[in-house]
Amino acid sequence: MPVTLRRPQFAFRVATTFVAATAMLQTVFCSGPVAAQSLRDGFDHPPAEARPMVRWWWFGPKVSDAEIVREIKAMKQGGFGGFELAALYPLELDGNQPYLSDAHLAALKLANDAGRAEGLRVDVTLGSGWPFGGPHISADLAAARVTLVKLPLEAKAVSVDLPVLKAGERVLATFVGTSAADAVLVEPAAGKVTVKPAAAARTVFVVLQTPTGQQVKRASVGSEGYVLDHMSPDAVQTHLHAVGDRLLTAFPDAKPYAVFSDSLEAYGTDWTDDLLAEFKKRRGYDLKPHLLKWFDTTPDSAAIRRDWGLTLAELTEERYLTPVNDWAEQNGTRFRSQTYGHPPVTLSSMRRVDLADGEGADWRIFSRMRWASSANHLYGKPVTSAEAWTWLHQGAFQATPLDIKAEADTLMLQGVNHFIAHGWPYSPPEAPEPGWAMYAAAVFNDHNPWWTVMPEVNLYLQRMSWLLQQGEPVADVAIYIPQDDALAASKPGTVSVDGEAGKYITKGLTSQILDAGFSFDYVDDQALSAKGFRARVLILPKMTRIDPAAYAKIEAFVKAGGKVVAVDRFPDSGADLMEADADTAAVKAISARLFKGAVAENAVGAALKTLSARDVTGLTPETGFVHRKLPDGDLYFVANTGNTPVTLPLTFSAGKTGQVWNAVDGTVRVWDGAPVTLAPYESRVFVFGAAASAKLTPVVSAKASSRTLDSGWTLSFGASTKPLAAFGSWTDDPARQHFSGVATYSRTVKLTKADLAAGLTRLNFGNGTPEVIPDGRRNGSRAWLNAPVRDAAEVFVNGQRVGAVWTAPYAIDLKPFLKAGDNRLEIRVANTAVNALAGRPAADYTALKAKYGDRFQPQNMDNLKPLPSGLLQAPVLETAQ
Repeated sequence: MPVTLRRPQFAFRVATTFVAATAMLQTVFCSGPVAAQSLRDGFDHPPAEARPMVRWWWFGPKVSDAEIVREIKAMKQGGFGGFELAALYPLELDGNQPYLSDAHLAALKLANDAGRAEGLRVDVTLGSGWPFGGPHISADLAAARVTLVKLPLEAKAVSVDLPVLKAGERVLATFVGTSAADAVLVEPAAGKVTVKPAAAARTVFVVLQTPTGQQVKRASVGSEGYVLDHMSPDAVQTHLHAVGDRLLTAFPDAKPYAVFSDSLEAYGTDWTDDLLAEFKKRRGYDLKPHLLKWFDTTPDSAAIRRDWGLTLAELTEERYLTPVNDWAEQNGTRFRSQTYGHPPVTLSSMRRVDLADGEGADWRIFSRMRWASSANHLYGKPVTSAEAWTWLHQGAFQATPLDIKAEADTLMLQGVNHFIAHGWPYSPPEAPEPGWAMYAAAVFNDHNPWWTVMPEVNLYLQRMSWLLQQGEPVADVAIYIPQDDALAASKPGTVSVDGEAGKYITKGLTSQILDAGFSFDYVDDQALSAKGFRARVLILPKMTRIDPAAYAKIEAFVKAGGKVVAVDRFPDSGADLMEADADTAAVKAISARLFKGAVAENAVGAALKTLSARDVTGLTPETGFVHRKLPDGDLYFVANTGNTPVTLPLTFSAGKTGQVWNAVDGTVRVWDGAPVTLAPYESRVFVFGAAASAKLTPVVSAKASSRTLDSGWTLSFGASTKPLAAFGSWTDDPARQHFSGVATYSRTVKLTKADLAAGLTRLNFGNGTPEVIPDGRRNGSRAWLNAPVRDAAEVFVNGQRVGAVWTAPYAIDLKPFLKAGDNRLEIRVANTAVNALAGRPAADYTALKAKYGDRFQPQNMDNLKPLPSGLLQAPVLETAQ
């Protein structure tokens, strides 16, 4: 019979395991900050505020007091430093508490009180689901767009009735002509368009404001409704009062650390009630006669779309970001925002929010994660958090600790120095294991079998977060965001700077910079004047339009000693419609003064090497770096993001010798400039200067020897123990195919004093084998390695916990725990919950959807197959180097 651990057994096993684990890590995961007097002190004992957080999903919401407290204690035990409270769609038919009901608010208060009692940070989402909205948002406060209605006007006809308007709709302008090109503006009256008769048939073009119709996505019970208009002061204030003020009544004694806004995903929006008036005030001309050009392609259309999009971006910044940030400050909290998407915003809009958050794992394309970190670097904000692991190794429960590290490293390569795990699904005690899951996310809670190594995973993230918050970021290269071209490319219902930027900041351009040994940030028009703009080289991607005022800043940058590279072509056009000819002449003149020739995209890396000294050499396309300038030295993070080992002949601009720090196991060694070998998805920190001044004893390599431990093992599943015939996946045994949990490999190892003296103390589980990485883009990320340990192991020697093995290289030094004579070795291996789930039918949500509607679709949860589990090859005891 298949064996699956149920909650009581699993909870007991986790609790007993964590007694040993947390005893070892108690100085790291304390309830209050640790004073770090030096970089090394902080590395050894990183402060509590650097710990990762979780997004804590409450489904329904339906929660119980006891389970809230239990899960908070589990979060702390696993090394998390806090949680963000988020309410989503229901997962049960009955018992759901309406969003912001008295019962829901009482549960929020309990969570805040219990979390703070445990020393955890507490954030809360400023609404349910996303984007913000709900029943308090009427049609006239909802996100809006313009649409074009064409009404036929027969020959000799003199009038036509306008469409019957629905809630939230109004006529903005009417035009009459044989086509959009020759149509002229006419004013309707009494619901009709009246014109002089004509011999030919014509068309009445009606530009209509209408709600986009978008509803809040993944809404909890009681929070259903329209998405708000982010450019409407009335809509934003209505939401802050109806939701924000009510939400904060659950925090009477201690306000949340921050309130959170997810990415702007108000798709289709391109209008707000007073856009015509605001447009004229800001752009200097009347938009109304030009409205048809939004839907057509004319010589003026691109400039009008740019002006239109820029006005939307300004209104979003002034009417949404600024007042929400002000509201948060007035209420004793902070505003954390993912400031990108629809409606449009600029990179510099993020200066208006307290805390900038991002997402996106791919570090070698245009990235909204780097968009957020760049803004923080430019405007002097030291912490960039990430909504991390959003689509990690879909579906739920597929993700492993190695997957976590693989994506974490790519996020850090983009400037991340704080993690918010996506996420932690609340799960009631009565739910069958492995409990509830969010439809499109990895599971980071204690229902996951490999939860046993969560403290070590979080310790790595905590160490790296703290290290990468030290000093100042170093980015010798900046890429200019071509926001005018991006907005000029707008289409009805699709207006976004970051949504278009990837067409200009291409994967090829990004690769040229990274492969040449440079790190980079983005910069936009306004940030060219920011104090944090310290780049030596500015790159203009293949672009056409630019505001002459911004171009003048770039010319001043060059006069001050900076270098500028134009990719493939020069800007040759102004941005707006009003001063088109004069602005175009000014742009062309600046281009003529700045450039003798453009640089082909595939030659940008070579050009950079002639313009600035490289920060790092010896990298491969799979390896990247981050450089932080410290008050007394330099710190570099180097990561292998590939699934094969690499040997890197690294050189750093900061020095030739220093120290190399391993944030996984906490070891520190001398680095003398020798090539560095990194296993798949392995990383290191290199430290130079006074921060690396502590004297270390150089490691002397002993004569290599090894002993394969391929026999004498037993394998235990709960109370069932049998001799191990051979290493390999335990799913090869039909009786164990659907086992999800922990199995224990045990044997005795005899060692002599000579063995110990020779350093025969390192237990190596093997390298694993790379998997084929499919072509094409995918949601999220994963590690493409069939690891030798599936998927995490705790190692015990003579009854004492040595540590955990969860990432490459899959090895651990047992030296402090070994003795001459017999040594009892236990390896407790945990897999994922997928195997248990594969042995049962997929969840049936038919009744749930019949009652509440289709609010979510589980991702990649059909046709699950058992995954390899256990130790896939015999461990080797070898000489520690």
